[in-house]
Amino acid sequence: MNPESPTETPPCVLLVDDDVELVGLLHDYLEGEGFAVTATHDGEAGANAALSGHYDIVVLDVMMPRVNGLQALTRIRAASQVPVLMLTARGDDTDRIVGLELGADDYVAKPCTPRELVARLRSILKRAGGRRDAPAAVLSAGGLQLWPGARRAEFLGRRLDLTGTEFSLLEVLVRNAGRPVDKATLSEQALGKPLSPYDRSIDVHVSRIRQKMGPLADGRSSIQTVVRKGYQLLVI
Repeated sequence: MNPESPTETPPCVLLVDDDVELVGLLHDYLEGEGFAVTATHDGEAGANAALSGHYDIVVLDVMMPRVNGLQALTRIRAASQVPVLMLTARGDDTDRIVGLELGADDYVAKPCTPRELVARLRSILKRAGGRRDAPAAVLSAGGLQLWPGARRAEFLGRRLDLTGTEFSLLEVLVRNAGRPVDKATLSEQALGKPLSPYDRSIDVHVSRIRQKMGPLADGRSSIQTVVRKGYQLLVI
């Protein structure tokens, strides 16, 4: 186990899943790994709790009665960019893609091991926390300005409301502006995991970034798809 230092405030995790037995198992394991954990078994209550501002990250199951995980995620994203990790049924690509399109930062297929969940949570929290750059440090390219220390982004002077994962992807593209970046590199550097076959996470996240940035004056996107090479940020 790798608990947090006693002098640090432990990351606060909200577990939202109607599987009481699984939640109990994950609750105990996460606490043993240094997380502060709160659990709820209802999608509506989970969405309300996620919007309270008390949590650093939310683990949200897709399959729940009444208000399911995707509906809860929609409510959360309407008002908050708190990191969200979705739990999906193994092999259910539809739920994974829809979850990413709605703004989930990542997903883990059930049944999952507690160790895998902890690794994914730490990876997301690391991205959300940013690098240890000086707060004033700024990256500029293609009409974009990024402040990695503050996790803030502007495009043509307009603030972009990005999730932690979206910011990390955009940062990799800005640092490589004018050059194509392959999906394997984007997955490793921005998502913190190897690219898996048939994994569309990068494509979905880039699509959401494009929507938030909007088109250039000539109708093009600032992020271009380069066939068989990945994505490239235009230098305009």
